[in-house]
Amino acid sequence: MKSLGLWLRRAGAALAFLLVFQAQSYAAAPVVTEHSLTVNGIGLHYLEAGAGNGTPIVLLAGYGETSHMWLPLIPKLAVNHVVIAPDLPGAGASDIPAGGYDKKTMAQDIHALVKALGYRDVEVVGHDIGLMVAYAYAAQYRDETRRLVLMESFLPGVGNWQPYYYSPAKWHFAFYGETPLKLVQGRERIYLDHFWNDFAANPEHSVSEVDRALYTSIYAQPGRMRAGFEWFHAFPQDIQDFQQFARTPLQMPVLVLTGQKAAGDFTIDQVRGAAVNVQGEVIEGVGHWLMSEAPDRTMGALVTFLDAGES
Repeated sequence: MKSLGLWLRRAGAALAFLLVFQAQSYAAAPVVTEHSLTVNGIGLHYLEAGAGNGTPIVLLAGYGETSHMWLPLIPKLAVNHVVIAPDLPGAGASDIPAGGYDKKTMAQDIHALVKALGYRDVEVVGHDIGLMVAYAYAAQYRDETRRLVLMESFLPGVGNWQPYYYSPAKWHFAFYGETPLKLVQGRERIYLDHFWNDFAANPEHSVSEVDRALYTSIYAQPGRMRAGFEWFHAFPQDIQDFQQFARTPLQMPVLVLTGQKAAGDFTIDQVRGAAVNVQGEVIEGVGHWLMSEAPDRTMGALVTFLDAGES
């Protein structure tokens, strides 16, 4: 009994040490919180974390995903920055407005959110459609955008944009309206799987099954798929707006991240025609879904570039 009591005391001490160690580890990890704020008449849902002295960072997701895609990255950036990851109008848990899906207007909505939260200068990161909104943000608020990251898409109307825009692989750019909505209704997973599988270098290393189920449940909600289609329906207006923006090249540092099996050098070359200080990086062996296909390399490049603005 004496030896058993000694063992229990030692086991209890070890357990207590483990709990303290875990508590300290969790306490050190930035906490991600969810919020909603109404700006420009639209309720925008966003994730927020961090309280560092670095420039606040805005993360913008694109089609087929939501702000959820940034969860692995947010704690890494939140060590030195406040991080804000909104759902774009119509996406995730944000409101579904009747219009305003052109990227110029959506960037104005995100800017209104940033201002309402009490911030001015920010670093902006965008993936897919979020890339377009991020560019429109930087083009409209040049003095307030310290750094810009553009990930895996293209700029409608800028440079040699037509081959990308009219590629047969991009048929979904013109897939909107009542008939497409009826075709996709109840088949949201089949439709979205096309992008998650075919736009990845290897579908097995693309968006996870857990995330696919989450995103499918969101896009199956009333009005969500229609809103997503409207992002593409607005491309003709985006072409006009972006051509106007590109007449005055961006001056802030810009990082363009692409997948070798997706946009590759195309977007990097395109952005060099719209900005003067461009760093391009093609991530080898991956496709469109950078955060899923190559998370460590993608997040490493992002953290290095965004933190460099604080040195």
